[in-house]
Amino acid sequence: MSTAERPLTVLVYSDNATVRAAVIAALGRRPAADLPFVECHEFATEPAIIRRLDEGGVDLAILDGEAVPSGGMGIARRMKNEIYHAPPVLLLLGRPQDAWLATWSQAEAVIPRPIDPVLLAEAAAVLLRQRTAVTSG
Repeated sequence: MSTAERPLTVLVYSDNATVRAAVIAALGRRPAADLPFVECHEFATEPAIIRRLDEGGVDLAILDGEAVPSGGMGIARRMKNEIYHAPPVLLLLGRPQDAWLATWSQAEAVIPRPIDPVLLAEAAAVLLRQRTAVTSG
């Protein structure tokens, strides 16, 4: 199956099931009409998401910067430094003043919490387009 035909794999990390559900609802079956369908996989712990990232084949990681005990910013930095060809990261931030930490974490995009479904889908679509252009080119 080509990249254009296979579903895109999106990992959603938060210790809060409500946040994970909001992210998945905002993405829908596809965040933009020009993209393939997405398959979302939910994670509530750092060890579980790191294991899945190590397997590869991930197109986007959406990480909750407010998660505890392991925040999305720390996980983003770890994956960017430890995983070969790490996927792009979209961080969910609770406080605008934490934007500098998102830069430290090497995240490609940031959106504020509470989640705006339109903003999340648009940011995810931009990152997924970039990822599919790289993997198909």
